[in-house]
Amino acid sequence: MTEQQREEQRTGFLRKIVGWLRAGYPEGVPDGDYVALFGVLRRKLTDEDIEAIVEELTADRPEAITHEEIHDFILAHAMQQPKKKDIARVSARLAAGGWPLGDPDEEQGGEDDEPGTGEADGPTTGRI
Repeated sequence: MTEQQREEQRTGFLRKIVGWLRAGYPEGVPDGDYVALFGVLRRKLTDEDIEAIVEELTADRPEAITHEEIHDFILAHAMQQPKKKDIARVSARLAAGGWPLGDPDEEQGGEDDEPGTGEADGPTTGRI
């Protein structure tokens, strides 16, 4: 396989992920899901892949979002450790959107849950 073919294959895969994210979160990602979402994505993707996905998801927004803002946003959320129940909830949403890698029964990791933390039923930000 040539380098160009590998790049085209990777681009197609990232486009599928964007589709799964849009299907799993048609109203946008709730604030409380970002940490777990990045935790799930980081298990399967590189940082560059995640940035490319976020750029694709924000490309059609009426307000401009810079590459630096995207990078800073990912760093702020991806460095946190998600709770297990948040990972399960996000994985279930991704699986419902068609993500074959987001089976909540197979996702492991995350911190143990504490009562009253990690709930993400709040409003969406609309930014990503």
